[in-house]
Amino acid sequence: MRGCPGSPGAAPGPRPTGRPPAGAARMAFRKPPDGGWGWVIVVVSFFAQFLCYGSPLAVGVLYLEWLDAFGEGKGKTAWVGSLANGIGLLASPVCSICVSSFGARPVAIFSGFMVAGGLMMSSFAPNIYFLYVSYGIVVGLGCGLLYTATVTITCQYFDKRRGLALGLISTGSSVGLFIYAALQRELIELYGLDGCLLIVGALSLNILACGSLMRPLESSGSPPPEKMFVDKVPDQYFVYHEKEKTVEENISILEKGYIDEKSVNNVPDCKQDTILNKNTLSSINVNEKDTYKKKVVEQTNFCKQLAKRKWQLYLTYWKETMVLFKNKVFSALFVAILLFDIGGFPPSLLMEDVARSANISEDDYYMPLISIIGIMTTVGKLVLGILADFKWVNTLYLYVTTLIMTGVALFAIPFAKSYLTLAMLSGILGFLTGNWSIFPYVTTKTVGIEKLTHAYGILMFFAGLGNSLGPPIVGWFYDWTQEYNTAFYFSGFCVLLGGFLLLLAALPCWNACTNQSSKLPPNTYSYKVASNA
Repeated sequence: MRGCPGSPGAAPGPRPTGRPPAGAARMAFRKPPDGGWGWVIVVVSFFAQFLCYGSPLAVGVLYLEWLDAFGEGKGKTAWVGSLANGIGLLASPVCSICVSSFGARPVAIFSGFMVAGGLMMSSFAPNIYFLYVSYGIVVGLGCGLLYTATVTITCQYFDKRRGLALGLISTGSSVGLFIYAALQRELIELYGLDGCLLIVGALSLNILACGSLMRPLESSGSPPPEKMFVDKVPDQYFVYHEKEKTVEENISILEKGYIDEKSVNNVPDCKQDTILNKNTLSSINVNEKDTYKKKVVEQTNFCKQLAKRKWQLYLTYWKETMVLFKNKVFSALFVAILLFDIGGFPPSLLMEDVARSANISEDDYYMPLISIIGIMTTVGKLVLGILADFKWVNTLYLYVTTLIMTGVALFAIPFAKSYLTLAMLSGILGFLTGNWSIFPYVTTKTVGIEKLTHAYGILMFFAGLGNSLGPPIVGWFYDWTQEYNTAFYFSGFCVLLGGFLLLLAALPCWNACTNQSSKLPPNTYSYKVASNA
């Protein structure tokens, strides 16, 4: 098995002996070690997700404070938390390209700056619209970059134990939810909402240290990245030596421009020059003109060939995207993940407000409901991740089972009228939400490791769309009906519909799709090297 694929890479072309090949930027990763430095990657990815996702996933605590501080509707205020958790997923295709182009380590470090900066900026928010940008977009995009980086580099280091490794790193966000729910509530009581956001933002700077340890898994004899050869115009022109029909036109245009430039710069007071001086200047001008024309023509040809090649690669990328959607299981998977996030994400954001709307006294609280969701999500990710590594477990059917059970649990929320019942439902929903740990595994089984980054970016886009729309829809239902019952009936229906659609698509062709995807040749863009930090 190879490492996680990247974005469009270079296609091989004609090359002379001794020159760097046009496809030199492509490379194959070493065989995943399933251990060694990979466990360091797991540990730092765990803490990176813990520091990054702690506040956005526990935003339900901040949600109550923002409702009181700005006095806006619940649907409008819910956009802040939904954007923070959805915008990074919406930008997953862009995040995948960034990780493929620059590598997991520099992207993780950059995401640390974004998350910390966005949280600190949010402490100065004068209104809800400022939070949409600072907390929703900046923090959310930083989370998306970090998530893609940690998942990609973990897939590169693990093959046989990939399910366990993904389960371990994904528990970082769940542990962060569990701890940050109580931490942010305590910080708000001690330092206020603004002080809480400043302190949490400062803690997020530790992501930089985690990212610096994400050493890329590359072959020892790998050639330097493609961009190191771009500046060498003569060599590249020698590689891209296809003849251009417009070369003579370029020369004539350059010659005309060169003569016009000389005529403007020269002054007509040279009548006293001797014939010898005129011949000398003429010889120098001819040499300069020839060198100038040759250099610009070489650069022109190189730019044309580079643009032509990149255009072909992007066309190939979109063709491969269409091929993915011809897979019935993949098409059903993107519908299921969209509906699951529309219905399954709102409880983690709104459960505290659900309890307050049910007139449950704070004296009955033994633990914040969001913290229960967080700790049970950790358990769920570990258990489901371990189950995914057993050969007798069909990960797709396992994922479908979690969707159907989540839909049933959502239907039960309107009947919960006490803290105990809400706590039990929170635990069940948290455990089932742990199916995020096996989602990359399901994607890999569906499309193959060669297309993982491509397919995963598309699926995460639809997941982000669901995350962004789910809480506002539930909030609007409450603003409209003044109760949450209708909202959670709608959420449960969405999740159940997605689960049954995926089940119907998987029953007749699951084995055929997995066998076919495992035999597919690598894409032309699958092994683009990620440049070292």
